[in-house]
Amino acid sequence: MKLVIASLLAGCAAAFAPASQSGRPSTAARESVADLESLAKQLNPLVGFYDPLDLSGKEFWGTSNEETIGFLRESEVKHGRIAMFAFVGYIVHANGIHFPWAMQLDGTPFPTVSSAPEAWDSISDAAKLQIFAFIGFLEFYREVACEKHYMKGGKIGEFPAFDAKVIPGGALNYYDPFGKNKNMSAEQKESGLRKELNNGRLAMLGIFGFLSEAKIEGSVPALKGVISHYDGEFMAPLAKSILPSL
Repeated sequence: MKLVIASLLAGCAAAFAPASQSGRPSTAARESVADLESLAKQLNPLVGFYDPLDLSGKEFWGTSNEETIGFLRESEVKHGRIAMFAFVGYIVHANGIHFPWAMQLDGTPFPTVSSAPEAWDSISDAAKLQIFAFIGFLEFYREVACEKHYMKGGKIGEFPAFDAKVIPGGALNYYDPFGKNKNMSAEQKESGLRKELNNGRLAMLGIFGFLSEAKIEGSVPALKGVISHYDGEFMAPLAKSILPSL
């Protein structure tokens, strides 16, 4: 649990590290602080380069500054994508929307709840562990299957396709399953990456706004009376019998 918390904190901090000037096709070169400063104004001219913790100037785990920037860039993209999923998912569950079929193999239906945290609490620990295992596999595959690692000048935000050796019957590309992006120009991809970064940053602020209001009513005035109160523990993803609180 301590490792999970540390990872989340590192990812949240990485959200404040501005993105690189280059788009997905040209992110194979290692980036410097100057590259971050250059794109920061393009992403948000009002805020510009914002790095109060000076993360972009660090050298994590004995690596170079450029490798650290690669780690921060990858973390921001990854957490932004998850936050976008979380933001939409929270809204869906807050409106009582769920799949019509059974949630689990034993026939347990999806619950009708008023918030996403309550929906998560209703899932059995066995199912949660399967979700974590699948996420862990995706993380492992991302780390080892790319042609070049993101801390060594590889593409930021890339997820390698599963080839026929991994997925029987043919390749599976999670990043571009419908083959849309392969026909885009470099300029279109660069513009799309900037939009993704800005949307991801906004989603991270949005989901934390939901969670704050759910725990402390009135902490986000704009959401007062909109977000249902939640009495559970956000940082206790499993039952105490499996993962005791620390």
